[in-house]
Amino acid sequence: MPPIPLPTLPPLFEIIALLFLLVVGLIIIVIIAKVLLFFLPAAIIAVVVWFLTESLTWAGIAFLVIAFISILRRK
Repeated sequence: MPPIPLPTLPPLFEIIALLFLLVVGLIIIVIIAKVLLFFLPAAIIAVVVWFLTESLTWAGIAFLVIAFISILRRK
């Protein structure tokens, strides 16, 4: 049984769509990287607190405090 032929788009439209999707993908990657870098210090402090106390509650509190301080410092 032969494969079903799919409709194709004009080559120029395909190139424009490809460039648009690449730009959108790069923007999403940059936003995710910024969010991860924003929470990195808070996560490091939370891991240190967890290793020292072995308490997820204190680690969570430390994470929230450092994240809150980071937010205040940015404004």
